[in-house]
Amino acid sequence: MKTINPSTSLRVNGKRSRTIKFYTLGCKVNQYETQSIREQFIGSDFQEIEDGAPAEIYLINTCTVTQNADRDSRHLIYCAHRQNPGAKIIVTGCYTELDSAEIAKIPGVTHVIKNKDKDRIIELFSKRVNEHIGITNFSGHTRAFLKIQDGCNNVCAYCKVPLVRGASRSRLLSSIVQEAEKLVKNDFKEIVLCGICLGAYGRDLSPQSDLIQVIEALENIKGLYRIRLSSIEAGDVSDSLIQKIAESNLACRQAGKLCRHLHIPIQSGDDEILKKMHRRYSRLDYINLIAKIKKQIPQIAITTDVLVGFPGENEENFQNTINLVQEIVPLRVHTFSYSSRNGAPASYFEDKIEPKVIKQRISLLKNIAQDCSLVYKKQFLNQDIQVLIETRAKEKPEFWEGYSDNYIKVGVASERNLKNQLIKVKLKKIGQGYLWANYC
Repeated sequence: MKTINPSTSLRVNGKRSRTIKFYTLGCKVNQYETQSIREQFIGSDFQEIEDGAPAEIYLINTCTVTQNADRDSRHLIYCAHRQNPGAKIIVTGCYTELDSAEIAKIPGVTHVIKNKDKDRIIELFSKRVNEHIGITNFSGHTRAFLKIQDGCNNVCAYCKVPLVRGASRSRLLSSIVQEAEKLVKNDFKEIVLCGICLGAYGRDLSPQSDLIQVIEALENIKGLYRIRLSSIEAGDVSDSLIQKIAESNLACRQAGKLCRHLHIPIQSGDDEILKKMHRRYSRLDYINLIAKIKKQIPQIAITTDVLVGFPGENEENFQNTINLVQEIVPLRVHTFSYSSRNGAPASYFEDKIEPKVIKQRISLLKNIAQDCSLVYKKQFLNQDIQVLIETRAKEKPEFWEGYSDNYIKVGVASERNLKNQLIKVKLKKIGQGYLWANYC
């Protein structure tokens, strides 16, 4: 494909506007950071294009949590270069932190920007000094992600993230509230609080703060209907947080502002493996925590992560994980295979598991997870529930889809435009990953 000619760039208000495309891999924090960069470029008269046309600039925000993430990051770079060999390709994100030299050798890469300099990327292409703080929108989403914390102080043996994100750092509450207010003014009804280690929020501030203070401040924002928490470690789910979720929903009789949903990674259900992983809880600790949560918030959804094939994981270890999943009955289980990460302690461990064994275990675990999800969903049949509609269902365009506060994916038929509306539905049947509902 020919290099795009600057003279063919789009014109905005009579001025030539340089074109840019954004690609993001990985977590909600990365997606938030891409949105922040996007707003910097758009505010400096750049034009984002999303179709198959080539752009003058490509920004690729990478992930390095697994070997597959590294590979996918490289693939996006190659694709951008093929689409426009003359484009400037900016690579940023976690993959750049320890592998910048390797990335710089990939054809087409013109800039490699590490995480600490993400907020200054616009200065490479504009004479303006970046004065943009936070985000005001969230492109392509009905729910907005709001980063309140970065970095991680944990030392999980399999994880490279602390090496590329650094120590835990919290944002000031005032800036979080200001950003949330801007998002609500732009008609975002649900905000997802996210961080690399969300539950560590506030411990590094002076005076110290915590996640509860953020939640309570956001609950006071008029027009914000939902506050959802992203992934949180088991050790960070305090009694006060459980009580806060319970009280929020009790006060509203049905679903309060604080969503009845917690994503709490398991990683393994076996004490031997948990110890090798440097996880800070036991199998029984996790089981007791989930039981406590469900006792106080009976219809809460628990979702989780499980890492399969950690070095030394035998059949008994894996069966303990299966048994734990069956006991806690999660709505969803994100399964992923162990991936050796340079610099992480487990990269030096022996007793690696054969890929074919990992594949078989993941297949079995996914089937178990589907059964658990079905059991959880069945309790809501013929109940009324509120759903925030996001978009039309891909395979059934006559239906709209969205999520309940406890993260059940719901489909509802309507000829009306329901996008971004919070509606009441009656759940009728389960199928194709949805709970299908009638519009009340």
